[in-house]
Amino acid sequence: MDVRKLRYFTVLAEEKHFGRAAKKLSLSQPPLSYAIKQLESELDARLFTRNTRAVELTPAGLALRNEAFALLRRIDEIKRQVRSVADGQAGVLRVGFGGSMLYRGLPDILADFSKKLPLIDIKLREMGSVDQIEAIQRDEIDLGFIHGHETPAGLDGFRYHAEPFVACLPATHRLAKQKRIKLAQLAQDDFVLFQRRGSPAYYESIIGTCLAAGFAPRVRHEVAIWLSVVSLVASGTGVALVPRSLRNSALAGAVFIPIDQTGILSETHCVWKPERLVDAGLANAIGLIRARASGRGKPQR
Repeated sequence: MDVRKLRYFTVLAEEKHFGRAAKKLSLSQPPLSYAIKQLESELDARLFTRNTRAVELTPAGLALRNEAFALLRRIDEIKRQVRSVADGQAGVLRVGFGGSMLYRGLPDILADFSKKLPLIDIKLREMGSVDQIEAIQRDEIDLGFIHGHETPAGLDGFRYHAEPFVACLPATHRLAKQKRIKLAQLAQDDFVLFQRRGSPAYYESIIGTCLAAGFAPRVRHEVAIWLSVVSLVASGTGVALVPRSLRNSALAGAVFIPIDQTGILSETHCVWKPERLVDAGLANAIGLIRARASGRGKPQR
């Protein structure tokens, strides 16, 4: 059976007249009669009884009618779905992100997707920057939000967000009530760092900034998640330098204080594999993210 013959059959089943059915199908009666005969031959069943005035469905025809209508509806649904995917309005989008993106606009991005691309199924995976890059290269995710100062070689992308680092101190720290501090004032403190494996750019930036301030930080702990950094600081384990947006975590026991003259920025890049842009859904998603990034303005120090 082919779809054309099924459509002819359903129209004839509704009209119960070859002339009216042919007119509705915009064809002459002989091709319609021939198609119905072919269908009956393929099914080895008589579908209609015919007389000079009308046609009636046989029991076999009645059985086929119900199934044919359901099948044709499903075929139409599949066509719409395929067109939606081809147009980038439907499909699956796998997004990698670091935990700090929860405070850097990821919820707003998801709200944009829900409003403007409601048929795209978003799959989130929390991962470190290095893991995201590897996952993109292996086609395990479609795009990622990674930390660093540039788009990695072999990928396309743009800077989504930039902000200064601030000092994260326990609320009981001797400097906790200061409005601003100098980084050198933390030279004798233990540090909690975001681990090198998760984001080499962050690790090296923080170490380099401390060295430029005249001391090598005494690293006591390295952790994989920014909230773990803040949690350890809140418990009094040490101090840290964290992206300013981590203030929005509102974690009890931690305070966030601007640092004078560090010049260190926390940057997030949206990245993807360039050859994947043939996927219209990915291209549409990147367009929404880029539009939101352009509205965020320049980083304030």
